Amino acid sequence: MSHSWKFFRAGGFDQVSLTTGADLLALDQLDQKLWVALACPTAGLEFDKATLAFIDTDKDGRVRAPELIAAIKWAGGLVKNADDLVKGGDLQLSSINDSTPDGKQLIASARQILTNLGKATATAISVADASDATKIFAGTAFNGDGVIISESATDDATKAVIAEIAVSQGTLADRSGKPGIDQAKADLFFAECVAFDTWMKQSETLSVILPAGAATAAASSAIKAIKAKVDDFFGRCRLAAFDPRALAALNREEKEYLALAAKDLSITAAEVAGFPLAQIVAGKALPLKIGINPAHAGAIAGLVADAVAPLLGDRDTLTEEDWSALQAKVAAYDAWVAAKGGASVEKLGVARIREILSSKAKEEITALIAKDKALEPEVASVANVERLARYVRDIHMLCENFVNFRDFYNGGEPATFQAGTLYLDQRSCTLCLPVEDAAKHGAMAAMAGTYIAYVDCVRKGTGEKLNIMAAFTDGDSDNLMVGRNGLFYDRKGRDYDATITKIIDNPISIRQAFWAPYKKLVRLIDEMVAKRAAAADAEANAKIAEAAAAAANADKTKPAEVKKEEPKKIDVGAVAAMGVAFGAIGGALAAIFGKLAGLFVLPFWLLCLAIVGLLLLISGPSMLIAFLKLRKRNLGPILDANGWAVNAKAKVNVPFGTSLTGVAKLPPGAQAAQVADKFAEHPVTWHKKGLVVVAVCFVYSLANHFELAPVWDKGQGKVIIPAFDEKAQAAKAAKEKAEKEAAEKKAAETTPAAK
Repeated sequence: MSHSWKFFRAGGFDQVSLTTGADLLALDQLDQKLWVALACPTAGLEFDKATLAFIDTDKDGRVRAPELIAAIKWAGGLVKNADDLVKGGDLQLSSINDSTPDGKQLIASARQILTNLGKATATAISVADASDATKIFAGTAFNGDGVIISESATDDATKAVIAEIAVSQGTLADRSGKPGIDQAKADLFFAECVAFDTWMKQSETLSVILPAGAATAAASSAIKAIKAKVDDFFGRCRLAAFDPRALAALNREEKEYLALAAKDLSITAAEVAGFPLAQIVAGKALPLKIGINPAHAGAIAGLVADAVAPLLGDRDTLTEEDWSALQAKVAAYDAWVAAKGGASVEKLGVARIREILSSKAKEEITALIAKDKALEPEVASVANVERLARYVRDIHMLCENFVNFRDFYNGGEPATFQAGTLYLDQRSCTLCLPVEDAAKHGAMAAMAGTYIAYVDCVRKGTGEKLNIMAAFTDGDSDNLMVGRNGLFYDRKGRDYDATITKIIDNPISIRQAFWAPYKKLVRLIDEMVAKRAAAADAEANAKIAEAAAAAANADKTKPAEVKKEEPKKIDVGAVAAMGVAFGAIGGALAAIFGKLAGLFVLPFWLLCLAIVGLLLLISGPSMLIAFLKLRKRNLGPILDANGWAVNAKAKVNVPFGTSLTGVAKLPPGAQAAQVADKFAEHPVTWHKKGLVVVAVCFVYSLANHFELAPVWDKGQGKVIIPAFDEKAQAAKAAKEKAEKEAAEKKAAETTPAAK
């Protein structure tokens, strides 16, 4: 590799240092096995989403290593000094490389943007300036998007046609922010105009289409309005001709009229709308003036005036043959209406449509759209100004949360994946990530070896909801449980009501693991005592209820003779079993107390060490498990569950974990309250005094064992330290010699030879 890399160590592994533009440009040479992450999602990050959208060229919702490298290469080729990508801030016009055609175009576009925004003398362009397309193109009629507005035309006639296209075909938003039209809408409009003109010409050349001239439309509508009832009338007449017995039923029975006669009828007699149109008689013609069902009299009058009179002439009745002929006369018109073309432009009227078609409006509008699209390369360069401005400002920050995790491990600015801070149980947790599905996230995050709480957050007033996970990496878990409430602050400082909904339990510290067995024992005893007390209470209540019921029954019945119960016989087997059990228990207790008594024979210092060893024997397994899990605790599974591709074992060790979770403590220089809490419990100090006494005794016992403790020597009449007193050492040596000689003499007397 041609580039010389520098690394720093954090999180238990080496991470590449990206402090210069050359480091960024050489990332394609760095072995990707040394990258901390290889992909990250574009959602759920505290990072500009528009910048991520530019980098995510395939629009799959993930930024991958090749896409990041391509973005850096593109930006590096457009700036004179790659270090500008590390500095960040606004894009300086002087930093753009104007020695290339792309650079020259970029500078020209940037200056044009600033001019359009009224900042012609500015030497730098910000992301806000470059991304505000509405302001950039506010005064432009042509801006390369293929959409033209009324102001794009110079003559009133073309402006009027553009407005008519917009009304009939709808509009598109132009880059200037105004409604406009594109080529597709223009083509559709003129096609509709041609279709409507062609359709209208059919009625002008074929007289059969308009048998009543302009009144044909009214005739067709009148026929359709009453067609169902007229068809019903002639159908009933044919049925009456087929079988006279059906006549009474076809005209409705008398009892139906009796029911109506008992009511107040309206003038239109809508109550009889379902009755036949006229009296049913075999072969009868439909009367048009007298004898019509009052509910349909108006429709029949319209039929006579709009259809029968213009098409058949004046008459009082309508035979079935006349009815068929009447429908046939408007059949061509109905077919012509059904085949109508250009309905979207019909409101313009045929005269206006033919005026538009005879003009050069189509050619002029097409030319205007082409003129607008011709500016597309220049406008694309405007988009590139925004892209470069975003890369200069953001790309180094993304690299320090992607290629390495400097932001996460240096304790300064939070990493892009940190959503905010959760305050709960006198702690502040900064390792908080947004999650969509707690169950799905927890399946992977459980392998991180971290104590994780999933929290539902709701913002009061707005109802805005947010689901997060929070890692507790310091303190203990005694008061952490589902349902506990806290407060969550996002990166913008907005507060949410927070409630724990799910917990993944893992050790938080070795200190907690040491006390865990004893706390479990205390909880177990508490539960047993509570259960026993509840059972005893229930039993007592049952006996009271039973006694009360017995007393009530005794008052209702006469006293009966009390039969003496025979004394129960003692079960010899049960007695023997109980004896064996008590014997075993007594033996076990004797062995335990014997061992304990043996311990007290030991020197005090050795007894203390034995007690400490016993405590470690109990807490050791829990501490060992906690130690192993805390060593495995890492960030990878937590981020992978959110869509990342973490490429390293990003450890969260105990010292680093304490920086991610702050435990409540008084600030430096704070003074405690001088007034005592009148409701406070009396302080218990015996355990502290006892520890002091035990410690003193332990030290004295240990010193005495090694003859380092001061003692009173009666022979010398003074206090001495045996280990440093010659007379005491000489007396000790003489005593040991005498004891040795006595032991040897006794051993010699007991040998077979001596016997």
